[in-house]
Amino acid sequence: MPIHDQSYRHYAGSKAAPGRSWTVIAWAGIKTMVKKRTFLGLLIFAWFPFIVRAVQLYISANFAQAALFAPTAETFRQFLEQQDFFVFVITVYVGAGLIANDRRANALQIYLSKPLMRSEYIAGKLAVLFVFLTLVTLVPALLLLLLQVMFAGSFAFMQKNLFLFPAITVASMVQVLLASFTMLALSSLSNSARYVGILYVGITFFTSAIYGALYAITGSSRVSWISISANLSQVVDVIFRLKPRYATPWPVSLLVIIGLLVLSTSVLERRVRGVEVVT
Repeated sequence: MPIHDQSYRHYAGSKAAPGRSWTVIAWAGIKTMVKKRTFLGLLIFAWFPFIVRAVQLYISANFAQAALFAPTAETFRQFLEQQDFFVFVITVYVGAGLIANDRRANALQIYLSKPLMRSEYIAGKLAVLFVFLTLVTLVPALLLLLLQVMFAGSFAFMQKNLFLFPAITVASMVQVLLASFTMLALSSLSNSARYVGILYVGITFFTSAIYGALYAITGSSRVSWISISANLSQVVDVIFRLKPRYATPWPVSLLVIIGLLVLSTSVLERRVRGVEVVT
């Protein structure tokens, strides 16, 4: 039986550019979620408020007697606020198992034993949640702004509200990044996606409940900085040039959000490692 030459040969295949490995992780995660019919149904349902708002814009632009439906900057702020529920559900549904499932299967050792940096792994996982959250916040909000121009047949509304495009973009990014980093950090703390989901829900509702109790006792909303959702609402109101709904100074709310992002990044840096050292 002939023996073929097995001597060393130079690699003849293509070499991927460094720093792009995260896209493989992101694409794989996105495809996995899209294959789930339940999740696709959730995404479709999340666009129902967009359809309602689009009809409202059409009526206000084509019927003079429907001045009540005329859009303002607050209309777009209200739309993003309506999407809070879907952001919350999608964050739990998609994000809870992003890292937790890999920890349960001991896949971190496999991931990080490849020519893959830890930051690329985190970026890939973060991109999965980021894409789906922008699909229910930034994308429909900007489409509503475009529909307003198309239905009205002029740029009059845009000229009066030039700040809306950056406001929608910044507000959506703050909301999406806060949810993504917080959930990803929690997912890195456990091997159970179910536990992570319960933990995220618990933290969100617990901080709001504590604020509600303190408000009932003190009669002041200055303690709203305790609630994660209240801080987000406070900052987004300022971004849209609206009067903040709480007495807490908005820079305090912004500092809390920044603190949560920094804390989440620190947790990810500590928890996402190829090999755990048990002491």
